[in-house]
Amino acid sequence: MGRHTRALRSVGEHEAVEPGDGSDDLAKALYQEFGGSLMAFALRLTGHDRQWAEDVVQETLIKAWRNADKLDRQPEMLRAWLFTVARRTVIDGWRSRSVRPQELEEIESDAIAVSDESDRTLAAMIVYEALQGLSPEQREAIQQTYLRDRTVNEVAATLGVPPGTVKSRIHHAVRALRRALRERG
Repeated sequence: MGRHTRALRSVGEHEAVEPGDGSDDLAKALYQEFGGSLMAFALRLTGHDRQWAEDVVQETLIKAWRNADKLDRQPEMLRAWLFTVARRTVIDGWRSRSVRPQELEEIESDAIAVSDESDRTLAAMIVYEALQGLSPEQREAIQQTYLRDRTVNEVAATLGVPPGTVKSRIHHAVRALRRALRERG
């Protein structure tokens, strides 16, 4: 007599067991006999998600309890039935997880950041004011290189000055802009 048969013999001899009339003994016996191997199986199927695996084992045993009168009490058949139910439960779980959007915590409406252009507008105004503090030559060199994305040689050709002069104007303009922006915060 195998170890499965010995544990289930007393429970397996019930005829047409209905939930509530001794099938609690069946659930206990099933858990004692197959709980460990069923849990290991569920862990592998769930990617080692322990909580989900525990839920799978519990749901499998509940289904066994509900179907106590229909179960084949031969240990090999019982084991096969339990593992099949567990596998199908995990498959259903994967399917529902792939269809259902991931749940997120509810956020209070006061904590939701609303896209607001006021910071960007304020920053633009500060930069504009800082640019007005530059000499016209420095401002032109900054606008040509940074805003119009031209090279120093292209700006020099456009303005009719040597490239070194453009570099010098940019250098001094950037330093003046940094000072002005630091003062404005």
